[in-house]
Amino acid sequence: MSNLIPGNQKHLTLADRQFIEESFNNHRSFREIAKYLCKDPSTISKEVWRHRIVNTWNRGSFNNPYNFCVRRYKCRKQNACRKLVICDTLCRSCHICNNVCPDFEREHCSRIERAPYVCNGCNKPRHLCTIQTKYNYNAKAAQRLYEELLISSREGVNLNRNQLKKLNEVVTPLIAQGQSPYMIVARHPELGISVKTLYNYIDQGILLSRNIHLKRKVKFKPRKKKNTAITNRTVFTGRTYLDFKNSHCEELDFAEMDTVLSARGSDKCILTLYFPYMELLVGRLMNRCTQGAVKTEFDKIQKALGNAFEFSCVFPVILTDRGSEFGDPESLEHDRNGQARTGIFYCDPMRSCQKGGIENVHTMLRMILPKGTVFENFTQWDIRKAVDHVNNAPRRKLGGRTPYELAVKTFGVETLQKLQLRYVAPDEVTLSPKLLK
Repeated sequence: MSNLIPGNQKHLTLADRQFIEESFNNHRSFREIAKYLCKDPSTISKEVWRHRIVNTWNRGSFNNPYNFCVRRYKCRKQNACRKLVICDTLCRSCHICNNVCPDFEREHCSRIERAPYVCNGCNKPRHLCTIQTKYNYNAKAAQRLYEELLISSREGVNLNRNQLKKLNEVVTPLIAQGQSPYMIVARHPELGISVKTLYNYIDQGILLSRNIHLKRKVKFKPRKKKNTAITNRTVFTGRTYLDFKNSHCEELDFAEMDTVLSARGSDKCILTLYFPYMELLVGRLMNRCTQGAVKTEFDKIQKALGNAFEFSCVFPVILTDRGSEFGDPESLEHDRNGQARTGIFYCDPMRSCQKGGIENVHTMLRMILPKGTVFENFTQWDIRKAVDHVNNAPRRKLGGRTPYELAVKTFGVETLQKLQLRYVAPDEVTLSPKLLK
């Protein structure tokens, strides 16, 4: 890296490659391009050299595609091959002229052999250029070649045949003696691999040893992979927990959102909304844990409250985790008419403590609906009843008052009724499974 140009240690992007292509047309040098992109000039040079595209179809005005001689337009030589039968045809039209002519001199182009290595920005019209093999730099094609190399370089095994043979000679006999991969790697550091890598090689069938030869691995069942996280990473732009803190949203009456899943035997789940400052819980039963089901519940709550403005007054900002059911924030932030009704922010991965209030209140809800409970036979009336008993339990943090009492002072009884929240007498509060039996 040049001392004069600080690098950002990042790969070139499509926008960077488009700037390179545009710079060639404007006759900028590698150093000028590198200075703008904060790269070393050698980085730009390697990028162009590796990803330039060969153009052989546009061979110029001369009609012999096999003649690369610089004198081919004015040469009048005949019978350069010195055959017994004298040929009346000019040698420059023959396909073996360059191979037999002693005066052959190949045509060169300084733009291709030296920087910039491509024909971009050349003042000579392309159809009049006599160079047989031309090179172009195209940003989209270069980006595609880069992505293909990025994927292919990470596939397969990073070993040649000799390395694989030596590894197999060490590992296979020791596995047959009953040694574990950890024992082999610990006693043979010259292998230069980790225990996980050795397990992967055995699992992929690269070595002569197989999983059946491992004593303990054959006893384990394959793990069930259930990825419930959001795959579209673009939804987190402007909605991360850091954005939540920088926007001072915690100073507002924000709500936390999560789901409570049923045990095996039902696809139903409970959508929970929680107000940390008053510890109030709202629960809605959904038939399935999907993005569409969450949107439907939001539309029902908005319809009960009246409009998008009333919804935003109760739920101005919502903080949730990165579950796949919350993967469409646009549909949750806006109603069917496109009116904004709330703002969605996401916690960091594996940081449920960032919305610890709703996680704690779930423990109270689980007193009524313990883990292992199947929600198939439950209705919204059952969930409302369980939530009412949770909201009418006194909290030490609230000075012995209940969340429902604080919610009445904040929202009013009418709004709580629209949220399907009711009052329960203190002596009637039941936090056990027998409540719904």
